[in-house]
Amino acid sequence: MTNFELLGSLYLGKKYDITARKRSEDYVLYDSKDLTTHAVIIGMTGSGKTGLGLTIIEEALIDKIPVIAVDPKGDLGNLALQFPNLAPDNFRPWVDAQQAEAAGMDLDAYAAQQAKLWTDGLASWGEDGARIQKLRDSAEVSIYTPGSTAGRQVSIMQAFSAPPAALRDDTEAYQEKIEATATGVLALLGIEGDPISSREHILLSNLLSNAWNDGKDLDLASLISLIQTPPFTTIGVMPLDSVFPPKDRLALAMKLNNLLASPGFQLWMQGEPLNTGNLLHDANGKPRCSVMSIAHLNDEQRMFFMTLLLADILAWIRTQPGTSSLRAILYIDELFGYMPPVANPSSKILLLTLLKQARAFGLGVVLSTQNPVDLDYKGLSNAGTWFIGRLQTERDKARVMEGLEGAANGAAFDRDAMEKTIAGLGKRVFLMHSVHEAAPVTFETRWTMSYLAGPMTREQIKIVTKASGAPAAASGPTTGATTARAAASTTSAASSSSSNTRAPVLPPEVPQYFIPPASATAIVSYRPAILAVADVTYASAKYSITEQRRVTLLTTLDDGPIAMDWGTGERVDIDPNALEREPRPGATFDDVPRLAASAKSYPVWSKALQKWITANEVVTLYRSSSAKTISNVGENERDFRIRLQVGSRELRDKSSESLRTKYAPKMSALQERIRKAQQSVEREQQESSQAKMATMVSVGSAILGAFLGRGKIGVGTISKVSTAARSAGRVMKQGGDVTRAGETVEALQQQSADLEAQLQAEVDALAASFDSQAEQFEEITVKAKAGDVSIPLIALAWRP
Repeated sequence: MTNFELLGSLYLGKKYDITARKRSEDYVLYDSKDLTTHAVIIGMTGSGKTGLGLTIIEEALIDKIPVIAVDPKGDLGNLALQFPNLAPDNFRPWVDAQQAEAAGMDLDAYAAQQAKLWTDGLASWGEDGARIQKLRDSAEVSIYTPGSTAGRQVSIMQAFSAPPAALRDDTEAYQEKIEATATGVLALLGIEGDPISSREHILLSNLLSNAWNDGKDLDLASLISLIQTPPFTTIGVMPLDSVFPPKDRLALAMKLNNLLASPGFQLWMQGEPLNTGNLLHDANGKPRCSVMSIAHLNDEQRMFFMTLLLADILAWIRTQPGTSSLRAILYIDELFGYMPPVANPSSKILLLTLLKQARAFGLGVVLSTQNPVDLDYKGLSNAGTWFIGRLQTERDKARVMEGLEGAANGAAFDRDAMEKTIAGLGKRVFLMHSVHEAAPVTFETRWTMSYLAGPMTREQIKIVTKASGAPAAASGPTTGATTARAAASTTSAASSSSSNTRAPVLPPEVPQYFIPPASATAIVSYRPAILAVADVTYASAKYSITEQRRVTLLTTLDDGPIAMDWGTGERVDIDPNALEREPRPGATFDDVPRLAASAKSYPVWSKALQKWITANEVVTLYRSSSAKTISNVGENERDFRIRLQVGSRELRDKSSESLRTKYAPKMSALQERIRKAQQSVEREQQESSQAKMATMVSVGSAILGAFLGRGKIGVGTISKVSTAARSAGRVMKQGGDVTRAGETVEALQQQSADLEAQLQAEVDALAASFDSQAEQFEEITVKAKAGDVSIPLIALAWRP
């Protein structure tokens, strides 16, 4: 293992001497936790900007830090091209036919050339197939294509679901979510929605707020209905019809309806819900790299999706506990248009909020661009690290200098030296200016482990997605509530034989309620079901828990041998206070099963439900032996595993810092001794060379004198020869001194290598102790006692 594999460090490349145009062998390692202060990558096309971005992502994934990568150009899909075997057959499907033709090769020969190029390139930076395998094992790479079936599909329907209570309680975050959602919808319609002056934005915000305050989910169909018939009559202090007349509201509803009815838009409603937590970790808690490919979208669609994505990320971080370590990364490969210096699109507002607030929650934001003049540098002053590559124009350089000066926040800033350095940057050479470093660092980026095949086509994304075993495209948008309604409706329809235009007459002792329909204007057809609400208390002194839960079940009846089975009931999120006492006008009704029409059935069903809950409903906890801790109540195994990863990363960063502090003095002392020993070798070599030269001159002079003296060797000549002989002895001694000095350097270098190996062994042991990904947790279950289950409501419920 090479010494760039340090715990919590990202291997970016090696230092580069601008003057000598040569890279050194000194590694450039970037502390992952420093990325919580965010980073900016700026460089012209061809500067190696995308390669640096992929390097940062690869290093984060090796460190098991999840990444959401927004890909407007199609380059980031290359992260899925990881070939540990480095065999030509791996490269063959991805090589460019035009490049092969230009090189005068067929595809097989060109693939072999690329395989050798990548093998040699990796080796020159100390990397190999084993490191690529480590990258593959650490995280899954998935390519999402919103509004397209090329990659994994992502549904926007989740964006209209009521935010969790924790977010609704955070007034600022809740308002940001409402405004972002309204702005995103209007952006898709081509309407510029200003939260203050746009009546469309004000109306949609009020509709979303009204529904979400009650915990009600919305979809586009219900939003269209609410636009026409809002559940309120005033906006502010003015009548609704004065602010937004019915005719104009109908026009807005028609625009949204036309969008919903268009065949292309159906693709936006299919696939996995847009959920930040799921984009960052899979069902088992393993880190993910979710590449959000939006190259196929037009500008309005990109802004719509970016707004919803950023709003969801912002909502997600508000629900996370604070941390000083890097929890996740948001990487945007091209910032152009999303954070302009003058205009205020919805994406800019959300990005500025993330740059200001995400640090406290461990989210690192990395923004990359080739258009320096089109960025809001006041906002980017929140970035702690700037990676500057080759720039195209003097105007670009001036804008970057302005941004760097602003990011310095009053600290010493040598503008002249910085300008000279930036002017000398070449391809794949970057200047790193970081608030965490004592001085700027110039470095050349390492070879990427992912094969850089160029922007991915739709067909290539399909191949990658199919090879990853991604789920097949969904047939339509579904949520838990709609699935439950569909299942219950099917069951109920099977058990009902007829519909009536009048409600069945039931004994007054039979409690009955009507579930509100999703649309206020639709004609309702009611089907009977049994609704039960149970309040359950779980208590365990051993595990120090007291948990109260509400279980709401909706189940259907038939007249068969087993009329009631709570095990087949659907879990629903229905507020008992929202139930209606009267049916909607014009509704039709299915027949009521015989047992449901009897008041005596309900106490029996209540007791059966109590028994079923005590037998089947449990609180499940998970125990980690390595961390010596137990999961929180309501925390599933996946979330517990993720929490342990974040907590262990915090401990790891602290422990890693302690290790560095422990070994730093020893390493520094050894390096100083090696430096002095090398100086001694150079000095001894120089003295030895001088002595050799002097001896040769002395002996030569004596012999020459004897020769010129016509063969007569006098006392003086003998003396000179004797002196020369003594000089030769000193030369031999000094030669030995050189040898001994060299041996001293070798011995010190070996001590340094042994110390590095000792440090690496401790680092490896530390890394293994903090890896909770593969740990098998002990499962603990806590059941409720019969006396801890109360049934406040059991009734006949008419569901639309």
